[in-house]
Amino acid sequence: MKKTALVVCPGRGTYNKAELGYISNNCADKALLTQFDAVRSAVGLASVSELDQQSVFSRSMHLKAENAAALIFAAGMADYRSIDPEQFEVVAVTGNSMGWYTALGCASVLAPDNGMQLVTDMAQLTADGAGAQFIYPVINDNWQTDAQRYALVQQQLALHQGELFMSIVYGGYAVLAGSEAAVKAAMAALPPCDERFPLLLPGHAAFHSGFMQAASDKALALWPAARFNQPQLPLIDGRGQIWPNFGSDLAALQRYTLQNQVCQAYDFSKALQVAVKEFAPERIILLGPGAGLGGAVAQSLIQIGWQGLSSKQDFVAAQQSLQPYVLSMGMPEQRGAVAGPI
Repeated sequence: MKKTALVVCPGRGTYNKAELGYISNNCADKALLTQFDAVRSAVGLASVSELDQQSVFSRSMHLKAENAAALIFAAGMADYRSIDPEQFEVVAVTGNSMGWYTALGCASVLAPDNGMQLVTDMAQLTADGAGAQFIYPVINDNWQTDAQRYALVQQQLALHQGELFMSIVYGGYAVLAGSEAAVKAAMAALPPCDERFPLLLPGHAAFHSGFMQAASDKALALWPAARFNQPQLPLIDGRGQIWPNFGSDLAALQRYTLQNQVCQAYDFSKALQVAVKEFAPERIILLGPGAGLGGAVAQSLIQIGWQGLSSKQDFVAAQQSLQPYVLSMGMPEQRGAVAGPI
């Protein structure tokens, strides 16, 4: 019997050295890849196939904004097309940050070629933006909220008001964005933890903040609502709002996509929490590339005590059962439980 599933799409920064070759190894839909390559070639950019099949991972090539976005979108769409329809009924889709564009592709709001063009355009437009972005945990080692760390983050936001903003609410992590001076000052003020944080996100501008206003204005002119289609699946956005299938206001969806979520904070945790509460999926399927979404998804579920989860240990124990609730297509051992035959 089919299981109902929520599909979750990853954001920027998920195609790294370990993911090189991910698309060519996993994409069963070669016609889809051909479409993506044609879009890229038409505007004089390296094709997805060319990027993915390089013999060596190059930070300057693969992490360049318009290349990373294309690889992540292509991998996500290919993974979505690979979900076995005999095993799963997808009931809704959401994503983190750039994953919102992949979600639009999964829900057929954007045809594959249009989706690839949009992510390329948005990557180029937002890469021109000023500022920087960094990440800092607001949880303890057991994935429970750390009130002190949360308060310290809020303190920095208040101290640098107008220059530093909450960019993404990402499970147990706060992603902050702002001017380079404000980001530098906040990172220096926050106490180091876990030998990694605060962590500057390389190649990232002040995404999901007012620093992106110029990019938003240009995108609105390039992408009228007429280029958007009615969702074929319910979508949950970065405010936790549900866009119903076949009944969405496309002008409003265009404005949200190119204005609101570009210039305002993206609350991935809320999107995930609303999705599980409203659609009660039997499984959560995380698209590739990479497998970094798992922690943020688990932390978001723990925050609302979903299915009795209250700690990291609870989640790990649940995932070690014969039927794990969260399935990541970026992990070969879990991909096999999701993907149909190639």
